[in-house]
Formats: sequence, C-alpha cells, structure tokens
Amino acid sequence: MPKINVYLPDELADAVRDAQVPVSAICQAALERAVRDVAALRASDSAPSEQSARGPFERFTPRAHQAIALAEKAAREQPNSQVDTEHLLLGILDEGGNLGLRLLTSLEIEVEDLRTELRASMTASGKVKADKKRLAFSPLAKKALEQTTLEALQLGHNYVGCEHLLLGLVATEEGLASQVLRRMGVELRTTRQAVMTALSGFIHAMANPPKPKSPTSDQAIVEEILRRLESIEQKLA
Repeated sequence: MPKINVYLPDELADAVRDAQVPVSAICQAALERAVRDVAALRASDSAPSEQSARGPFERFTPRAHQAIALAEKAAREQPNSQVDTEHLLLGILDEGGNLGLRLLTSLEIEVEDLRTELRASMTASGKVKADKKRLAFSPLAKKALEQTTLEALQLGHNYVGCEHLLLGLVATEEGLASQVLRRMGVELRTTRQAVMTALSGFIHAMANPPKPKSPTSDQAIVEEILRRLESIEQKLA
C-alpha cells in the first residue's frame, strides 16, 4: 500500500486505507471523491437504471453506461444470474464505438477472435427469473468496477469511460475477462500506456485542427475544371 504523503483527517485516512486508494500527490478533494465512489460501488448491487445514471455511476460516460447495460443483456442471454467480468468485457465489445475497443485494435487484438475466445470460456450458471428487473454484479465484477474508478483517478481523469473499464478488467486478475485478455496478449502496463497515448493524441488533435485547404488544392482544381466543362456544354447546347 503506498504511503499517504498528504495531510488527511484521521477518519478520511482510515477510509482511504480501507478503500486501497493510491494517494501519491493527489489532492484531498480527489481522495474524498475516490473513497466515495469506491464505497458506493461496493454498496451497489446492480447496474444503473435507464431512468437514473447517478450514484456510483454518475461519472461514467454514456458509452460506459451502454457497455454496462449490454453486459447485463449478455448475462441474461447466457443465462447467468449475475453480471460478471466476462459480461462487462462483452459489453465493451458489443457497444462497438468506444475507446476501449479501439485500444484493443491498436494492441493488435482481433476483436472477433477475442469475442470467440471469451464466449468459449464462459459457462452458464442457471436460469434468470423473468420478473427480475436488474441483475446483481458478482463480487469480481464489483472489484473490477472499483478498479475502473481507481484507474480513472490515477490517470487524473474526472470521468470514467470504456478505456478505464478495460483497464479495470485487466487489473482484476481473478476474473475470467482478465484471464482471457492476458491469453490474447493484453497486459495492464501496456494497456495503460496505450490509454495515455491515445488521449494525448486526441488532445493534440483538438488543439491543432487541420488547416482548411487552399483554393489551389486538388479538390478546388477539379471543381474549377468541372465548372468550366459545364459552361462549355451550356454554350454548345
């Protein structure tokens, strides 16, 4: 456990230790938020409803919310009475447009191969009651979600996206998702580095938008030729 090197009230320091929050050079407000988020996730039994995205999932992005909803759908279809780490990974894959998915591609992971390997490793665990509105998270899924929140905090992000969810799943080594990802060659350190690299590239692109094409660009020349041909055709008509 890293040494706490900032001043904290005794009660908060105890909560930090209990939550196992990394505290190297981060402010007390961030620590309080992290402890609150981790504690809320531990107390949460299921995914957020469509009507409310607050509580422990308040800082999750819309795509992360969608991935969790798809994870519950995958658990029901299996069927499984709980949402486990493998379902959360399927949620990332099924969402289809998130940064976590693009990171896997950048790490040279074939998404369909990963899906096939994951489904081949999954086992059903019983029927789901038709009247059961929400499925509970398994202990390992809750641990992965806690780690997801901590990964976002460690990277200094004030939101939780699918890229953090991917990191949380890789870090939860006891979970089936982590085992399958590691069999496919996904490792926590390189994945974390890929997240930082991808976000740095995005920030750079936002700060340096491409310059508009000059009037002498190829597109402008083609448009001018077409305009002249149309004018000639009109005169010959």
